[in-house]
Amino acid sequence: MIPEPVRQELDRLNVSRESLASLETYVATLEFWQRRINLIGPSTVENIWRRHVLDGVQLLRHLPRKPARLADLGSGAGIPGLVLSLAAGHIVDLYESNRKKVAFLDDVIRKTGCPARTYNIRIESLTKVPLNQPVDWVVSRALAPLPLLLEYTAPFLAQGAKALFHKGQDVDAELTEATKCWKITAHRHSSLTDSKAVILEIEEAIRVRVPS
Repeated sequence: MIPEPVRQELDRLNVSRESLASLETYVATLEFWQRRINLIGPSTVENIWRRHVLDGVQLLRHLPRKPARLADLGSGAGIPGLVLSLAAGHIVDLYESNRKKVAFLDDVIRKTGCPARTYNIRIESLTKVPLNQPVDWVVSRALAPLPLLLEYTAPFLAQGAKALFHKGQDVDAELTEATKCWKITAHRHSSLTDSKAVILEIEEAIRVRVPS
C-alpha cells in the first residue's frame, strides 16, 4: 500500500491512477527480487516508497510533460529511470552491467509494459560504442562523483542531451573538482525526499581539459 504522504506527493506530480498501479507492481516485484539479490539497501526496504520511488519520480518536476527519451546510467533497481517510465510514460534506455539486476528490470518491464529497454553493458564502454539514437535527458543516481559522471555522460551531452543527477551534501566539492576539466552550466533544485540532497541539472558541459 502506498503511504498517504507519498501518494499526495505523487498526485502533485500528476502521476495517474494507472501509473500508480504500475508503480505498485514495481514495488511488489522489487520486494520479491530483493530476497534473492541486493537491489536496494536492506535498511531502506521499509521506506521504499519515499526513499526510492518518490526519490526517482520527483524528477518529473524538471522533465517535459510529454514523453521524452531518457538514458539511465547504472540503473540498478531502476531508480530513477524505470520509475520515470512507469510514472509518466517516458521512453527510457536502462544501462546496467549486472546481469541479475538486468533480469529484474526486464521482469518489471514485462509485467507493466512500460516503454523501457535494458542494455547489459558497462558504463565505461559507452564512449566506445555507437549510441542507439539521441536522447533528450540523461539521469543517474548514486553512480559516481560528478567528474566521472560527466565522462560517462559526454557521448549524450555531445548530441544535445541535458542531465539530471541526484547529488548529496558534497555537491559543491564535486562541482569544484569537475570545473577543472569542464565548463559547466548547471542548476540546483531542492530534493523532495532529503533536505541535504539536490537534483543537479546539467544544461551544458564542455570539456576544456583532459584529466591527467
